[in-house]
Amino acid sequence: MFDFITFLPRAVVQGIPLLLGSTGETITEKSGNLNLGIPGIMYVGAISGVIGSFFYEASFASPKDIDPLLGILIPVACCLLGSLLMGLLYCFLTVTLRANQNVTGLALTTFGVGFGNFFGGSLIKLSGSELPSIILSATSNAFRRSLPIADKLGWFGKIFLSYGFLAYLAVIIALTVAWILNHTRVGLHLRAVGEGPNTADAAGIDVGRYKYTATCIGSMIAGLGGLYYVMDYASGVWTNNAFGDRGWLAIALVIFTVWRPNIGVLASFLFGGLYILHMYIPSGMNLAVKELYKMLPYVVTIIVLIITSMRNKRENQPPASLGLAYFREER
Repeated sequence: MFDFITFLPRAVVQGIPLLLGSTGETITEKSGNLNLGIPGIMYVGAISGVIGSFFYEASFASPKDIDPLLGILIPVACCLLGSLLMGLLYCFLTVTLRANQNVTGLALTTFGVGFGNFFGGSLIKLSGSELPSIILSATSNAFRRSLPIADKLGWFGKIFLSYGFLAYLAVIIALTVAWILNHTRVGLHLRAVGEGPNTADAAGIDVGRYKYTATCIGSMIAGLGGLYYVMDYASGVWTNNAFGDRGWLAIALVIFTVWRPNIGVLASFLFGGLYILHMYIPSGMNLAVKELYKMLPYVVTIIVLIITSMRNKRENQPPASLGLAYFREER
């Protein structure tokens, strides 16, 4: 029988990096910037956190002696810094220099993966590990610590209370972003910049500042998704090229949720479930069937994209200036 009690928590854990990545990309796209560098930014965020955690653990004779609070704050701070620098680089190229956003995003993805693999490989050599990986178990335990009452509440505790703090923070961030976009003046200005930067500029809104701010904040949120993958999902184990296509799935999730972060909460868990569904559905020795199951997240995205395009509702469409550089002289 299908074990929902085991499946649902794993789907949630699998979906959290997608939720953080898609929330960050949604903020970015609402400003009119199409950042295809999210996979690379998530990678840089992860390796930056790993670097901070590695040197913090290495400063103790035994990793078990670390302060759990600092074990969380140092990787998070390093992750946010690395992601912020990637966001600033993207903005400098696309907003200040007006470079092509698609090319810039793809270049950042390639750069981010290379950056992560270079420093990840360097740390593996420094650690003297015989395996091609780093294990940061002490820091990971701090990130994965769940509520103490989770084990006492049976299936309810396992499904709702058995996650690390970043999982709950991801949900809070998504709901907060949705509220800001729809119910605050800042959100109104941001949406105005994405829909019509010429009109927003004429109304006195600083288009460049909003694009910079939204993209940098979105990059930092996406970077937390990469850190969560390593510290929580992968139990503190860093291996080069272990992310797979999660960054691209996060971008696809933005389309799936029609640019609404609150919908992204459940949608990310759905994607997380589809991503691991092949592990829970019996397929015997037929590897072809497993590969078909692995296609489900992408098939669902294509179907939603087709349905959204056919309905052609304005609220389901991307920002009008998405991917377009803004030239103030053309106002």
